[in-house]
Amino acid sequence: MKVLFIAAGTSPAGVFALAPLATALRNAGHEIIVAAFDELTPTIEGVGLPPVAVVTEHTTESIKQLDRPGGPIEFPWSPEQELPYVGRWFGRQAAVSLQGLLALTKAWSPDLVVGGTDAYAATLLGAHLGIPHVRQAWDWLHFDGGERYANEELAPELSAIGLDRLPDPDLFIDLCPPSLLPAGATAGIPMRWVPGNRQRKLEPWMYERGERPRVCVTYGSFRTAMPEIFDHLCGLVSRLTELDAEIVVAANDEAAEKLRARFPQVRSGWVPLEFLVRTCDTIVHSGGLTALNAMAAGTPQVVLNQFEAFQPSLRLLEQQGSGLVLHRAAGSPQGTFEACGTILSDDRYARQARELARELNSLPTPNDVVADLERLVRS
Repeated sequence: MKVLFIAAGTSPAGVFALAPLATALRNAGHEIIVAAFDELTPTIEGVGLPPVAVVTEHTTESIKQLDRPGGPIEFPWSPEQELPYVGRWFGRQAAVSLQGLLALTKAWSPDLVVGGTDAYAATLLGAHLGIPHVRQAWDWLHFDGGERYANEELAPELSAIGLDRLPDPDLFIDLCPPSLLPAGATAGIPMRWVPGNRQRKLEPWMYERGERPRVCVTYGSFRTAMPEIFDHLCGLVSRLTELDAEIVVAANDEAAEKLRARFPQVRSGWVPLEFLVRTCDTIVHSGGLTALNAMAAGTPQVVLNQFEAFQPSLRLLEQQGSGLVLHRAAGSPQGTFEACGTILSDDRYARQARELARELNSLPTPNDVVADLERLVRS
């Protein structure tokens, strides 16, 4: 069968999340293509998948100012703006992608379309073509309410095919460990998290433990490139160097070079996290796929959270006992320093992290889930 994957968003993480299932399908003998805005095609190439740029004249940032009925889309600076932002932005990505996707499918006709959590283009295209569409979670976080705003943003496109709302997926694939599924959340078929990151030549320090405890910090390559985020990262690293621990900062090469110049005692570079995180005693990050890397490795984590919508999932992580969550201002350098100190001094966090790893790693693999997709197309 032919399966079209649609990568949405700006962050490479959306590609990394889809890569294991896409690879499993290809290894099972099926044809795959990954469609995206042109800005994501280097990332798709980097994980060894075939990309098609269906939008070249816009970026995911420039579309926020397009002349659409909903007007400009502004970043959410308050909790009540979060879901409208997510729904409208990803809805607009779907609208802008549609003509390119339809042109692609005239030449390459898929049997199935797969999109990430908010990749509404997959839903819209499936409705246009009359083929099943699958939603695969990008990460473990669960939140509802964004689709209402996607429906508003996509009203012209939905009306053109006789719909007033986006159809539900024919299948939902979830990466969330069952114990972290919030009450009332939509349950899908479970799939084990398998890393889909870019790779590079590994150095021994990336996979060997040192003599001291190790603390890793990562804000993600995309976010670290922002000047205000980099400044915050430097403030955090300055405070963490006071711990009796080795500090490692996973960052893009440009940011890493600047960090090493400012903090010679700190290791920094672009590192495949699935190796590095297994050598760490805790990892500090802002959520998403990094949390899954930590869960799979059995590593305790400190999550710096900025979004109200993520709190139901994050509360369950704290209750499970394998991590600490610092919301908004609580994630200051001082607050993060104290959280790391707590985890390093209390082995209960490590024990609970190992328990969560056993649960996550017992789930069906992407290879197992291929059979579910084959059955869906046959039916």
